[in-house]
Amino acid sequence: MRGWHDGAGMSGGLRASVIIVSRHRAAALARAIAALRQQSAQNIELIVVADPAACAQLAGQGDLKIIPFDQPNISAARNLGLGHAAGDVALFIDDDAVAEPTWAARLMAAFDTADVVAATGFVRGRSGISYQWRACEVDHVGQDHPLDVTQTPSLHHSTPKRAVKTQGTNCAFRTAALRAIGGFDPAFEFYLDEADVNLRLAPSGGTMIVPDAQVHHGFLASVRRRGNRVPTSLFDIAASTAVFLRKHAGSDVAVGQAALFAAQTARIDALRAKSKITPQQAQALQASLDAGWQAGLAREFGAAQTFAAAPPFMPLQGIGPRDHVVISGWIWAQKALHGQAKAALAQGHIVTVICLAPSLRRHKMQFLPQGYWWQSGGVWGRSDRDKPALKWRGLAARVRVEATRIAPYRNS
Repeated sequence: MRGWHDGAGMSGGLRASVIIVSRHRAAALARAIAALRQQSAQNIELIVVADPAACAQLAGQGDLKIIPFDQPNISAARNLGLGHAAGDVALFIDDDAVAEPTWAARLMAAFDTADVVAATGFVRGRSGISYQWRACEVDHVGQDHPLDVTQTPSLHHSTPKRAVKTQGTNCAFRTAALRAIGGFDPAFEFYLDEADVNLRLAPSGGTMIVPDAQVHHGFLASVRRRGNRVPTSLFDIAASTAVFLRKHAGSDVAVGQAALFAAQTARIDALRAKSKITPQQAQALQASLDAGWQAGLAREFGAAQTFAAAPPFMPLQGIGPRDHVVISGWIWAQKALHGQAKAALAQGHIVTVICLAPSLRRHKMQFLPQGYWWQSGGVWGRSDRDKPALKWRGLAARVRVEATRIAPYRNS
């Protein structure tokens, strides 16, 4: 893979525009921005496309490009951000996600390879440890196919019928290439928006999968789902799938439709069997699926957008490589641990606190609104769910294990 650099530092002199879209989730947005302000990459700007109330709260942060937008259309919002992107590469992350400090730099390094037009990394889920997303391809009927990749970055070439799928909360595109295809299609108000881009970008170059470019994604409640991820409507999933199939499936539209209804009906049945939804809610979900499909069949494709020159690059201030400090202790000393973390943060460090109890409790990693990482659990509890159960060990030994596990993502 010519030109790849495995380090976390920005390479090749490229500039990056990080675009984050948010709607009515100001607290989550503030936390996401706090994490982005700890990036080890230096030559990045941050573009926020959000509802007016959230924009007003950010008005004092003068190094942000802030764009008011209050419509439930993620593709239209991302296009607004792309229109303001002066970087060579555009990175995208959701407002209910937080980026590891080395995230932007690792994605940026992928574009040192001239043939790369897109890049994507791994996503950790609610626990902050287990993976929610690793790598897959998407085909012309919208079906995902897992890819068996290692922790080493790898370059993949796609076709208009099967492409590497860049996860929407952790992806990057060469800005000129994304603009050249007209950006995101606003017909995808939610769901499959990046899959559509992946298939359309396939002739333009390769996609780099960068496993160590990681974000943590929480799946906050929205108009489409509860906080526990139980859906409240399947309308947008069905509508976007219908649009996607009309654009890409050719004679296989019926194949994609059958796969959609089989998967979502099975999902409804499983939720009903687990008593997570009532019979009435199950019927409402099925009705929203049917209504969304019909709406998607009638929805017009978005016109390819023409982008004017972006406003001047506005570099994010105070970012760049920092020392990573690990603070540890028992759960009964957590007040003191918080104090130590705040002091280390004030000194300009990336801070992780490992606060454990004498138990078998599973571990959880969070990025707190105060600006530091907090890992909790039992000193004998499991952290990585994919690994064997840990041996019986003391606090100091366990902290060394966890510090080694997280080091690649937080050490500049």
